Amino acid sequence: MAGRVIFHIDMNSFYASVEQAHNPSLKGKALAIAGNPKERKGIIVTCSYEARAHGIYTTMQVHEAKKKYPGLLLMPPNFDRYREASRQMFEILRTYTDAVEPVSIDEAYIDVTELSADRHPVDIAEELQQRILKELDLPCSIGIAPNKFLAKTASDMKKPLGITILRKRDIQRILWPREVIEMHGIGESTAKKLNGLKLYTIGDLAQAPEGLIKEKMGKNGVRLQARARGEDNREVDPDSIYDRKSVGTSTTLPFDETDLESLKKIFRTLSAKVASRLHAKNLAGPTVSIQTRSADWKNRTRSVTLNNTVWKEQDIMVQAWQLFETHWNGEPLRLVGVTVSNVVDKGDMTEQLSLFNFEEHAKDEPILDLVARLESRFGKGSVSRGMPYHQSKHDAQTSLSKDFLSDHERKKR
Repeated sequence: MAGRVIFHIDMNSFYASVEQAHNPSLKGKALAIAGNPKERKGIIVTCSYEARAHGIYTTMQVHEAKKKYPGLLLMPPNFDRYREASRQMFEILRTYTDAVEPVSIDEAYIDVTELSADRHPVDIAEELQQRILKELDLPCSIGIAPNKFLAKTASDMKKPLGITILRKRDIQRILWPREVIEMHGIGESTAKKLNGLKLYTIGDLAQAPEGLIKEKMGKNGVRLQARARGEDNREVDPDSIYDRKSVGTSTTLPFDETDLESLKKIFRTLSAKVASRLHAKNLAGPTVSIQTRSADWKNRTRSVTLNNTVWKEQDIMVQAWQLFETHWNGEPLRLVGVTVSNVVDKGDMTEQLSLFNFEEHAKDEPILDLVARLESRFGKGSVSRGMPYHQSKHDAQTSLSKDFLSDHERKKR
């Protein structure tokens, strides 16, 4: 294979597979990992392929799953066990190359271009797949391609234990006939917009006039069209996992909620969590978004971008609640979320002074004057704002998939 050779490693039914590896008596059985079955939060997180054969799928409510297949085995998640399995899986990947980009707890890209100079990529993939299976008793699928998008697409084509090669010359035959909703990176909302432009297949998107896509879909549409043509120049970046662009949280409600005061309390709690995570990572961002999911499973997102960045609980709450009050139509809700995005390190940001924050900045004048005098003596940049010596922007723990960062410490280069 000429050019780059990228693998996308996708662990199969990861949580369920880890439980089956831990307890072999569960192998071959319809197993689902779920929350508390007594609450709305009791949804299927993941399930074994034996469970899928009975029509069980991720996000299905537990009571629906049990009704569909009464013999379904249910287990609560054991996140410590999954993190340890993930750590071991990534250790195996890094015995082949340092060019390993973690995407989530059970997913990674690796660049094997150099290795492929001496060995066929399929031989490397088969060895890697068998090592993970033998050493960890965990199945995975591997996509092989000249770029990340095609590798990701390929890994989805055969599960479990699949190895699939997808070359650019194959995309017209394999990808273009598929509906746009099947393309990685396109959700229901984007698919509807594309359908509205009479673009129904991936091939339609790939061959559409570029001007039309840019005008109607913006930068994201241009990017998706490039992907549809098999174009993706992104490098495999081992450090990209640390470049967090957003910090958010959401909660699934125990029952359909319509009470305004109850919802306001929930938004306040979510805003506090987001503020805490931003503080722990020394981050701030100018965009506040809210997410809602109605009782009939309609997802809606609304956002506002400010002149200045926010990180404090009250500031986040004010923007989130204003968005909610403006756009909520009173429908019963089963999920709400709050996110601050386009985040940057607070030490790197600049803030636009306004009438409302001038007084706050004025309080810093004596400190700023001292800094200026020190810099005049010791040099520009010799003094800077900092954070506690024990804290870094990668220290805080949030959710499992986002905060396995501590298992992927930066390597000195």
